[in-house]
Amino acid sequence: MRALRIHDWGKDPVVEDIAEPVREPGQVLVQVQAAALAHLDLTVASGNFAMKPPLPYTGGVEGSGVVLEADDLEPGTQVMLRGGGLGLLRDGTWQERVVVPRKAVTVLDPQLPAEVAATFFVPMTTGSIVLHDVAKVQPGEKVAVVGAAGAVGASVAQQAVLAGAEVTGFVGREDQLAGVPAGVTGVALGEERGEEFDLLVDTLGGEGLIGRTGWVRKGGRAVVVGYVAGTEVTIDLPSWLLADVALLPVNMIRHERRARELAPELIRRLAAGELGVAVESVDLDNAADALERMRSGHIRGRAVITF
Repeated sequence: MRALRIHDWGKDPVVEDIAEPVREPGQVLVQVQAAALAHLDLTVASGNFAMKPPLPYTGGVEGSGVVLEADDLEPGTQVMLRGGGLGLLRDGTWQERVVVPRKAVTVLDPQLPAEVAATFFVPMTTGSIVLHDVAKVQPGEKVAVVGAAGAVGASVAQQAVLAGAEVTGFVGREDQLAGVPAGVTGVALGEERGEEFDLLVDTLGGEGLIGRTGWVRKGGRAVVVGYVAGTEVTIDLPSWLLADVALLPVNMIRHERRARELAPELIRRLAAGELGVAVESVDLDNAADALERMRSGHIRGRAVITF
């Protein structure tokens, strides 16, 4: 059985043959059809994360497939794989077959394309929680989404349109405008139009964050989702108080239970075509190259290994 394995912290993974997994009671044996390449995978593989599986290990914190053996699931049942220490404390989804704890398995009903099933959970649940639980978006509001061609940004933008908002999606480069979802006005950063927004959803972070909150009207909200552009910001408190824009953080670890509650409705909307996830599929032999392109921001949407 082939797998993508990490042998040394901070080093590229390698494809190799490993032993077939053996299921024990309470576990599920799954034929993996798609395995996500996530930024969390890069963080774990760096060796700087608090959770470290023993080396060497098979990466992959998310995936999808069909059940081969289980105590309570029929063979052939489509499932999403996430949690239970996958790719964090134990071997993950970057392999042809995997044994996982039952709690790491979510049955998909209705079914989704394998690559969507492997990648939808984080961006789609984040988008819903950002808009409805944290920002409490209202129909007719003007919403700016920074990083609207990325997986989370595109999810936020799509769901804001469905909520009845007027959405502008900002991207870092002209070539990323093609990745802005339908119904969203795409704008390259540096070409701001000077209008005031009720809500800013920022997936980039970095020192430019506070400047971007200046796009928001007094009394408006700025929700911070990510920090791919940098982990630190400087706030001039008098100016921030004068601007009167609320900075709202999103901690998805704290919202994990809520995310799982939201998943069935999001699965339904994905299956119905109301929402979509942009994916770039690669085979196992090209996965290391896809990880490198993720680091440099040259993957549109989510990258996924398909088997």
